[in-house]
Amino acid sequence: MTTDEIAAEGPQSTNGPEQRTRTHTWTPGQPIAEFTHLTGEEFLLEWIAGRIPEPSICSTMGFHLTEVKPGTAVFQGEPGDHLHNPMNTVHGGYLATLLDSALGCAVLSRLPAGVGYTTTQLNVHMLRPVFADSGTLRCEGVVLHLGRTMATAEARVVGAENGKLYAHATTTCAILAPRPAA
Repeated sequence: MTTDEIAAEGPQSTNGPEQRTRTHTWTPGQPIAEFTHLTGEEFLLEWIAGRIPEPSICSTMGFHLTEVKPGTAVFQGEPGDHLHNPMNTVHGGYLATLLDSALGCAVLSRLPAGVGYTTTQLNVHMLRPVFADSGTLRCEGVVLHLGRTMATAEARVVGAENGKLYAHATTTCAILAPRPAA
């Protein structure tokens, strides 16, 4: 994967900013039906071990699942200038996606084999800007409630080196019953 490789290709013009190229590759995921025998935690552990390809959103956005235990999922991400908004800070959508991933995987880590989830509500609070050079971000999601038809969870994005809180969020997820075999 070349997500983190940014190559300068020289100036656009003699007065313009340098041109950059970002390349990324991914392995398409297998159909979820191939994994219905695994609990959510087992699925996530297989993903971390590299036996199941990570979802393409991870390489697209530059974050990765690093830890999982029942009710908890941790992602780490590397912000960069390829994620800038018009204010030259990392776009809030990056933080929302990182938070949604940790929240959803925290819920998934508690689900039995064959049961899925989908986000129905995401409430994000951004507290300070993230810059291209802010360093590694750590996002930990934790389940607050897991019921038969819905779950709630909370997550925080902090600087891995400095511990600064950049954003936090809560979610509500619908619990999806196993789909009958086709």
